[in-house]
Amino acid sequence: MGDDRAKRKEEIATLQLGLALGAGLIDTAEMYGDGAAEELVGEAIAGRHDEAFLVSKVLPQNASHKGVVAACHRSLKRLKKDIIDLYLLHWPGNFPLTETVAGFEELREAGKIRHYGVSNFHLNEMQNVWKVPGGSIVATNQVLYNLSRRNIEWDLLPWLRERKIPIMAYSPLEQARLLANKQVLAFAKRSGMSPAQIALAWLLSKDDVIVIPKTSSPDRLRENLKSLDQQLSTEQLAELDQLFPPPEGPSALDML
Repeated sequence: MGDDRAKRKEEIATLQLGLALGAGLIDTAEMYGDGAAEELVGEAIAGRHDEAFLVSKVLPQNASHKGVVAACHRSLKRLKKDIIDLYLLHWPGNFPLTETVAGFEELREAGKIRHYGVSNFHLNEMQNVWKVPGGSIVATNQVLYNLSRRNIEWDLLPWLRERKIPIMAYSPLEQARLLANKQVLAFAKRSGMSPAQIALAWLLSKDDVIVIPKTSSPDRLRENLKSLDQQLSTEQLAELDQLFPPPEGPSALDML
């Protein structure tokens, strides 16, 4: 969002509708639109800060101790907010994690962020974070996770669950590719749900998964939110496991 001025009005309206309908978590990053997405979010939530739980991310090249602090202040300025609810390292970089986490801690102690976490971290990287002072309180790991991308279930997801760290599932619709998947389409027709609702309801059936579908369409937003009212049965979940099997061994972490 934020790249096309012609879409700005609809994008802001969609974000504001989301707040009105109770979808209070907004995920953004300094990378998106080179800051334009954060500016868009700031405009959308003006006067409604208490309704929004804001997540933003720092780029790895800005993730030194001083760099994290400076990047966060730039994001706060674009968002027109005094505090970011959850601040993530967008993906692993070259700066030592001790520096990044120290920057996060400084921001937290200064009241500029409430929580911090990571994104696109595989198991070994999470284990490294856990060893860093302050690393054991990371609030989440935001990763690619959907019906067609289940490789985190082999080792990363169990490790996180043991430590009660929820995940944030980005691209839950596989950038809309699941909406055209023949198996999902057939399953949706039998179930009386839309393909998007099937994909989202499958993720929402897991208590420790936060789902962040992207849309700039009010109609699609309403469709997505209806998945909150859809309960997949044990039989339906088992059928989806057959259509989209869980992993049979370890593999590299997928990213989009």
